[in-house]
Amino acid sequence: MKHDSYVMSELQSIREAFAEASSFLAGNGCNEPQRSSQLLLEHVLGLSGAAYYMALADPFPLARKADWEALVTRRAAGEPVQYITREQEFYGRAFEVTPDVLIPRPETELLVEAILKYGAELWPDGLVAVRGEAAPEAEGDEQWTAAGGEAGAVRGEAAPEGMAAADEAAAHSAAGRSAARRESGAGFAGAARPLTAVDIGAGSGAISVTLAAEAPAWRVCAGDISPGALAVARRNAQRHGTAVDLRLGDLLEPFAGLETDILVSNPPYIPGGDIAGLQREVRDHEPRTALDGGGDGLDPYRRMMEQLPLLPAPPRLVGFELGQGQAEQVAGLLRAAGHWDEIITIDDLAGIPRHVLGIAR
Repeated sequence: MKHDSYVMSELQSIREAFAEASSFLAGNGCNEPQRSSQLLLEHVLGLSGAAYYMALADPFPLARKADWEALVTRRAAGEPVQYITREQEFYGRAFEVTPDVLIPRPETELLVEAILKYGAELWPDGLVAVRGEAAPEAEGDEQWTAAGGEAGAVRGEAAPEGMAAADEAAAHSAAGRSAARRESGAGFAGAARPLTAVDIGAGSGAISVTLAAEAPAWRVCAGDISPGALAVARRNAQRHGTAVDLRLGDLLEPFAGLETDILVSNPPYIPGGDIAGLQREVRDHEPRTALDGGGDGLDPYRRMMEQLPLLPAPPRLVGFELGQGQAEQVAGLLRAAGHWDEIITIDDLAGIPRHVLGIAR
């Protein structure tokens, strides 16, 4: 029998409250009812990890009864537990989530892993060599200019706004290595700027904040068409002590003219006609603009390929998350663009092709 609201039985242990709520949620058609009950219990009791399991035999605190009943009732109505607790873990970090953003999924962690792996292969120091003008005293000789006085400055340009302190250290380190090579007579002096990674569809900031935290020498930017999503991403960036350049706008448009080395995106990819058949947790609660990828779900990928001329040059590394059955088509879009000589498909933990990467060696 389904109930409109949850009413907890009296005088229960925390373990019994867990079992009763799990049964109630299962009866109301909730997926993962036991996991939901545990997350809600940890939230309402302020417990986690070993402390939660050690408290299971304790009496349920009556002072928390009304809050507990309200949370279980919301979950039974289909509201995702992450929106109730306002938190979801991603790549070992806790991220704030609200109905303004998609809930980060575990499979997206594999996309982040791939970007970090291939990014480190292509740019081991997190720096990009920049061809410079010959210094006046060496006019006529072919050489590379050293990174100048401002952090990451190249050819006298000021450092990009929002550059992380780690970027400054990396740029000065590169300048030091260049000077050492010049003094030793080994090779050319080196100019470098921080590698720039752009995340399209920032959402909660799960991808961009994680990249900034895991690769602090990189300059990380992220864009979204939703001001509400950018506000959540900004709070998550601050929460984890990362500098992410957040911009409002449609796909690549906010980054026109920005030298971009890595382009990563988990865009809307659900065919519009399929949204009505999604789980109620997704269909009724997650933002439709972050779900609807047009007639066949591929509109954002096509548009990003069309917008590549907005950038000074195509990114050497591109990584996309996609829906089931879309890998071959997205890979085809990358091949047709002709900028990447290696196209890689990565399966998720269920063996479904979930990510497509393009790499220019």
